[in-house]
Amino acid sequence: MFKSAYLERVFNDVLKKDFGQPEFIQAVETFFLSMDDIISQTPQIEKYGIIERLVEPERFIHFRVTWVDDQGIARVNRGYRVQFSSVLGPYKGGIRFHPTVNASTMKFLGFEQTFKNALTGLPMGGGKGGSDFSSIGKSDGEIMRFCQNYMLELYRHIGADTDVPAGDIGVGNKEIGYLFGMYKKIRNEHTGVMTGKGLSYGGSLVRKEATGYGLCYFVAEMLKVYKSDRFDDKKVIVSGSGKVGLYAAIKAHDLGAKVVAMSDINGYIYDPNGLDMNLVTEITNNGELTLKYAEKTGCIHGKTPKDMWKVPTDIALPCAIQNELDLESAEHLVNNGCFLVAEGANMPCTLEAERYFIDHQILFAPGKAANAGGVAVSLFEMSQNAMHYPWPYDEVDDKLKGIMKEIFMKCYTAARKYKNPYDLISGANIAAFMRVYEAMMEQGIQ
Repeated sequence: MFKSAYLERVFNDVLKKDFGQPEFIQAVETFFLSMDDIISQTPQIEKYGIIERLVEPERFIHFRVTWVDDQGIARVNRGYRVQFSSVLGPYKGGIRFHPTVNASTMKFLGFEQTFKNALTGLPMGGGKGGSDFSSIGKSDGEIMRFCQNYMLELYRHIGADTDVPAGDIGVGNKEIGYLFGMYKKIRNEHTGVMTGKGLSYGGSLVRKEATGYGLCYFVAEMLKVYKSDRFDDKKVIVSGSGKVGLYAAIKAHDLGAKVVAMSDINGYIYDPNGLDMNLVTEITNNGELTLKYAEKTGCIHGKTPKDMWKVPTDIALPCAIQNELDLESAEHLVNNGCFLVAEGANMPCTLEAERYFIDHQILFAPGKAANAGGVAVSLFEMSQNAMHYPWPYDEVDDKLKGIMKEIFMKCYTAARKYKNPYDLISGANIAAFMRVYEAMMEQGIQ
């Protein structure tokens, strides 16, 4: 599979040791495919076991979370925190509450986070956490009790200079508040141990919008560099109606695009004349976007979210969850005129879909680069907490734009140097790896 015998050997070891962890293996394979030429040029990588060390997390914490529901019945969930790499700084990565959370998703997310954080140029290591708990159908009291019991274990392993979690799927302002409140009570300190906090107790402006906004800022750079173009009048489709999808759609609209379709778990909505983003925002804040929007407007409502990828578009922004966009969907996009795909979620495209886009010369932005805006503003929040001084909205937004432009240029420059200018997957992997590799070499074998 790989030109490098060293990579082949390490990948076979991963297949054996991490058997039954398909998401993690997929992330490793995608990364290794970009590394072949780098390995042959740099023999120190093999000599010092750099790749073996990169694919093995520094620490993997698996714990039980026991909580009591509103009927007084004890419930049990699995909790996780993977601390993948601290070579660049404290572990940094979100907490995900979703039924799909398991060891494989935690390791893939932590692995990707390591390189995503490296691309920002900021001092952050990579980590991720979560549980197979779902807040759907749960009362506020049940969510609070679960979060508090999750933190009763997690607090031992995190800290402002050790590991700084944030939110992710299923973990919004409510959950962050409950988690932080319990940490503060246990430790008797009010520190910047979590990001994504409410503005009333140390959160940052632009944090909730950051991943979606940053995605569009990255795409804007792609359009400018590759096509001497802008968002103006481009048709855009967005999957997912959480924070990433919502704010990506809002920013794309603000930059002049026509958002023609969006999806959620109940299906998708499509209006060739463009969706009413004010109405989308109003409904999304209350949940059930596609059902309620279609009911209010009479627009096309498809009951299968995946069918949205059949809609004619110029730009596709998958912002929901890993592996949501497969080869069949990629073929529909290309056949219907899509020329640019940018990942707002973590690894939302399957490996086969990625290869199809590249083979058909579709501009493609991998998530570890394109969706790094959220973690960048998380670091800004950490800085504000350390200073005990909040920054104004425009200052944070300007910093976010600058970070996303720098990330694009790092990926583009590495792609031109080592592969080809259009291979941003390799560009992102190589640029991130080189920073991590340099730090590992300087810090010695550990």
